[in-house]
Amino acid sequence: MPNARNHAVVLGGSIAGLLAARVLADEYRRVVIVERDRLPSGVAHRRGVSHGHHVHGMLPRGRQVLEELLPGFSDGLVAAGALRGDILGNVRWYLNGRLLRQADTGLTALSASRPLIEGAIRDRVRSLPNVEILDGYDIVGLCATPRGDRITGARVTSNSGDGSRVLPADLVVDASGRGSHVIRWLTDLGYAAPEQDRVVIDLTYSSRIVEAPAHVFGDDIVVVTARYPGQHRGGVMQRMESGRALITLTGVLGERPPTDPHAFTAYARTLATPDIYDAVRSARPLSDAVRFRIPSYVRNRFERLANLPSGLLVIGDAMCAFNPVYGQGMSVAAASAAVLRDELREFDGPDQYRYFRAVSTILDSPWGIAVGADLAVAGVTGPVLPKSPLTAEYLSQLQLAATEDVALATAFIRVTALVDPPPALLRPEIVERVDRAQALVSAR
Repeated sequence: MPNARNHAVVLGGSIAGLLAARVLADEYRRVVIVERDRLPSGVAHRRGVSHGHHVHGMLPRGRQVLEELLPGFSDGLVAAGALRGDILGNVRWYLNGRLLRQADTGLTALSASRPLIEGAIRDRVRSLPNVEILDGYDIVGLCATPRGDRITGARVTSNSGDGSRVLPADLVVDASGRGSHVIRWLTDLGYAAPEQDRVVIDLTYSSRIVEAPAHVFGDDIVVVTARYPGQHRGGVMQRMESGRALITLTGVLGERPPTDPHAFTAYARTLATPDIYDAVRSARPLSDAVRFRIPSYVRNRFERLANLPSGLLVIGDAMCAFNPVYGQGMSVAAASAAVLRDELREFDGPDQYRYFRAVSTILDSPWGIAVGADLAVAGVTGPVLPKSPLTAEYLSQLQLAATEDVALATAFIRVTALVDPPPALLRPEIVERVDRAQALVSAR
């Protein structure tokens, strides 16, 4: 039965997979999440989230969607120790070495460790009566009809010796992340591989947990020192649960933030602003530094394929893996889960083509923000973006003016927070303020 809604299988227990299971649980009698890791029952790092030791945060748009999917989530996370603050009023944004004018925007951001955020989502999804988590299982492949035109389930095997099994499914959602094998599975069935947009950036993180003096943050929850054209180093520090802080140093195109304590401090001193260096040298280390490297990030263009099997959807990093520096991944995963929810609510059965087109529309703005900023760094290679009046020169002028103009700072952050689309920065009143600020600079 093409539109049966008895069994759904989600491949991967990531945030994207958990949120996919959350919306599937409203429409399917039984939902099974398959995860390679043994999932912790509380707040703990897990092997499958190697970037979990580094800075994470929930952007306002992601938080808004999470509240729709998991009502009361924000209050619960804050009760567990997360910090809540305004995305501009309580975040120091240093762009091009200059601080954006801070002011309250009414947009709430959450700052917490990745294990706390993921654990809170997992606990809520785990409590759903028709959701089962099958952890400790490797995903072997897909099952399909003899003609390969429909996916009918997934083959999995225990990584602790408990054997293999087939999980029948009316719908399979691949949320297995950057290491997904879905493209190989599709080509094995005779389908074309999707086009890939790849940005080669050679990004490296180095992070450590510290106990920072109160004056380091003041009323702020996050401090961002972004790298910019000509500068390959950056950093972020955030307040976390239990009175701790997390400091992440970044480097692109071969810059390798060190893990040695003295070298870590020396690297922080080279950043465009002194805030993170002041924190590193005055804080008490609570952990060794941990390194993480991403040579490139990729967007798989499933929406451009003319032929796909029914019964298979993709979500999260398996579809588009972002540069994590911009903090977009969790929020985009939530927005994509909302697309899946709407697809299931509004139509008799999930249509793979309609779904991929809708998710692609969600991806366009954050992808353009990240790729546009990265390609402005000489040496970074990637796809040619569509021509836009949002030129690098205009954005640079806007950011400079936003150091003094609250309205411009707010407009820019609303786009960065994924609340407004990038074209919002071209509204006549915004362009007029940028032009006025530029004229004042020229007159000096």
